Amino acid sequence: MKWLLLLVGMLGALAASPVEDEALLFSFFRGNGEDGLYLAWSEDGLTWKVLNNNKPLLKPQVGESKLMRDPSITRGSDGTFHMVWTTAWQGKTIGYASSKDLIHWSEQRAISVMPDEPDLMNCWAPEVYYEQARGEFLVVWASTIRGRFPETLGAGSNANNHRLYALRTRDFRAIGPTRRGGPYYDPGFMVIDAAIFKTDGRYAMVVKNETLTPPAKYLFLTFAESLDGPWTKPGQRISGEDWAEGPSPIRIGDWWYIYFDKYRKKTYGAVRSKDLKSWEDISDRITFPEGARHGTAFRAPRAVVDRLIPAL
Repeated sequence: MKWLLLLVGMLGALAASPVEDEALLFSFFRGNGEDGLYLAWSEDGLTWKVLNNNKPLLKPQVGESKLMRDPSITRGSDGTFHMVWTTAWQGKTIGYASSKDLIHWSEQRAISVMPDEPDLMNCWAPEVYYEQARGEFLVVWASTIRGRFPETLGAGSNANNHRLYALRTRDFRAIGPTRRGGPYYDPGFMVIDAAIFKTDGRYAMVVKNETLTPPAKYLFLTFAESLDGPWTKPGQRISGEDWAEGPSPIRIGDWWYIYFDKYRKKTYGAVRSKDLKSWEDISDRITFPEGARHGTAFRAPRAVVDRLIPAL
């Protein structure tokens, strides 16, 4: 009888706390990022429809050039959405704002990511990941620091010589580096555009090889048991022969999807896999809003999305 009462209690608890119904959203920018944040939504991860009457939901106001490129959004444990973005081609800040409903946003702030680094040239494509177990956000971005990594200087465009750097924070005010004075990830060549996800108890990071000479410009995966690394050796190319950037992973059903910007063709591509080893190119099956660039796929409560959809 005791086990029956226990079972009834468990079922009652589940009924009282239903699983939140969620929908798929995608943040992106257009042009050079001067317009601001755009959002699209999807029922199946294949067809994405732009929201807000094809107008930006948030205009950029901070940073060296007041751009809003590469918008990355994640949701914290209290339901608040947190967004970071690239504010300038050259500069030392990333943008930050938060929202409960993706319509009304907090005051924008420019966060100085490495204030004590005088030779920092840029802060590109910050990507935010929420680590629920620690209640912390990890932000990973790409920077060139003058004088660092001379062995690969000249293998990229201009004076760019990127590696990945990161910070941890609980509130986007108290900021702490994960590698004091050093990169978060250095595979021995230039890398940008990292996006982290967790699967089967370990972490995966999809990264862009940014080498120009000889041309690489493809996406690969690396894995770690902890967000602090160490990360495995770079995996094989997963993004095909087209130059790719801005990867965005998300799980839909049994599949891991990775969307990416085919920026030279001005279109979007995607691959998917069940085991993160064998990848299927589904670029010809997806539809994205015209002009969409370097976005992030994420989930939001259906109630939040329903309030956005009428503004199609």
